[in-house]
Amino acid sequence: MAAPKMAVVGPLVGAVVQGTDSTHFMVFNSKLLSQHELLSQHEVELTQEFPKEGWVEQDLKETLQSVYECIEKTCEKLQELSIDISNIKAIGVSSQRETTVIWDKLTGEPLYNDVVWLDLRTQSTVETSKKIPGNNNFVKSKTGLPLSTYFSAVKLRWILNNVRKVQKVVEEGRALFGTIDSWLIWSLTGGVNGGIHCTDVTNASRTMPFNIHSLEWDKKLCNFFEIPMDILPNVWSSSEIYGRMKTGALEGVPISGCLGDQSAALVGQMCFQEGQAKNTYGTGCFLLCNTGHKFSEHGLLTTVAYKLGKDKPVCYALEGSVAIAGAVIRWLRDNLGIIKTSEESEKLAKEVGTSYGCYFIPAFSGLYAPYWEPTARGIICGLTQFTNKSHIAFAALEAICFQTREILDAMNHDCGIPLSHLQVDGGMTNNKVLMQLQADILHIPVIKASMPETTALGAAMAAGAAEGVDVWSLKPEDLSVVMMERFEPQIKATESKIRYSTWKKAVMKSMGWVTTQPPESSEPTTFSSLPLGFFIVTSMIMLIGARYILGVP
Repeated sequence: MAAPKMAVVGPLVGAVVQGTDSTHFMVFNSKLLSQHELLSQHEVELTQEFPKEGWVEQDLKETLQSVYECIEKTCEKLQELSIDISNIKAIGVSSQRETTVIWDKLTGEPLYNDVVWLDLRTQSTVETSKKIPGNNNFVKSKTGLPLSTYFSAVKLRWILNNVRKVQKVVEEGRALFGTIDSWLIWSLTGGVNGGIHCTDVTNASRTMPFNIHSLEWDKKLCNFFEIPMDILPNVWSSSEIYGRMKTGALEGVPISGCLGDQSAALVGQMCFQEGQAKNTYGTGCFLLCNTGHKFSEHGLLTTVAYKLGKDKPVCYALEGSVAIAGAVIRWLRDNLGIIKTSEESEKLAKEVGTSYGCYFIPAFSGLYAPYWEPTARGIICGLTQFTNKSHIAFAALEAICFQTREILDAMNHDCGIPLSHLQVDGGMTNNKVLMQLQADILHIPVIKASMPETTALGAAMAAGAAEGVDVWSLKPEDLSVVMMERFEPQIKATESKIRYSTWKKAVMKSMGWVTTQPPESSEPTTFSSLPLGFFIVTSMIMLIGARYILGVP
């Protein structure tokens, strides 16, 4: 039987979404952008490596191969639907941020596994540097980011210090550094045969050598982190033609959109007005609010939201980051084995409807916003003989919601005007128990996007709007209101407050678990810089034995 014909009236736009746990390629019909018509997609799950406690890595070749596979499989599915893939006029790229990549530009070979944003191997160096007066303020004033294991510069510094193969290639002028987007765009546009070494402002703003005021790599920051500037990618806007696909079924198609995954979701949720916010539930949990040039004073980050064209203005956002969201469900599945599928967590939680006083702090990689406390570790407390796996599953979902409330409280303080509702997206929003819990704990409505994978949509929107592609317009008058699902609070505000207060008590008990330097010989240094008017650090510092931990910032 012949494949059914599908009516497609306009150009198509594809989007690569390269996340921590999986890679997607999705294709959208441009004529029906406002309805978010997703024509086809393919997903490949990825593996993570944990060489030592606190270390998180991935295989760059596996990551790249997953992108090629997703593109090819999606194109095959389109052809089965009798859709001509030559109608794909542009490709956007969205990827996990902060994850650090370094490779050889002459051979195209990765020089080390990518060090994932969750990685904690630089904890001692970061703690030492933060104790030196002026360091954190100097970095944050230029980057909007606190000194933390989270961001790329400290990961890159560790690689440069500890991997001799990398040191040699850097000395020979053959090394290139980037976040995942840089590696993908370079590879897809030709690699060793003329690949484009670039990134966009949103991804660059998560590295720490990047000045978010000048929108350029900052020489003083590079000196501070001892990063050679010649290995850094060129920084472009989020919407312009970077290059063209050099291989595969989509050879010749321009790659014309690039956004960090959370910025892509902000665009996909159409949060183009100051004060609009979204929360994305993926491996981690990331709440962004479009706030112009405002900097955080309550433990949040200031980051570049987007710059949709090289001649367009830059937009900034406040961001609160939670390290472990969907990853806690994967942990219940893979590490404890109390569920067989991620979807089973919803079923277990629904059966009991309460955690029965059990609280779960999933600080597997320390605590991110608003604490920035790398010494925290995961705990499950409030256990009794009555507690079973269903209560733990409920507590895990509740933990995601409590962490979001902590961020929302900080954001409300920073913005001065409390959010009246929260727009949400990401794969976990399919969990109705989670979404209802979120509305109850925030005690404001939670509004789910009609198409939860707004990260892909945002990347496609940026690609299709690029000059020279011009598939669609992103002017507000050209974007229609999207149908959404709404979750209203179903408990009293006093109950929400009591549960949240108990959660905060449990959070404090999770801190300070890591108080000594692990027996690890491969991290001997702190950051140094040339005189900056703030401080002078001229000697290498090695941590030996126990150190006192800084309080909550």
